[in-house]
Amino acid sequence: MAHVERTAEVAWSGTIARGIGMASGGSGAIRGLPITLASRFGAPEGKTSPEELIAAAHAGCFAMALGSVLAGRGTPPERLDVSVRVTVETSRGRLQLVERNT
Repeated sequence: MAHVERTAEVAWSGTIARGIGMASGGSGAIRGLPITLASRFGAPEGKTSPEELIAAAHAGCFAMALGSVLAGRGTPPERLDVSVRVTVETSRGRLQLVERNT
């Protein structure tokens, strides 16, 4: 399997409660995406969260893998719609991510 490596950066200003971060990806496709604590635990108000980015990445990987399997079996898809929900849960005082595909 080929080695794939990508990069992303976040520049954060302020406190965790009132600060804001700007996320950018090394490819240039993602630039200046605002990230806040409120977008994680409250109303997103047009800002993203790490969990939303994880959900998008997981959905993309799943769609690509499923499309490849279907094509390999002679039934390439015209379109795949994948929805992923990432939930942050606290267990024993630690945060855990729970992913669900639909």
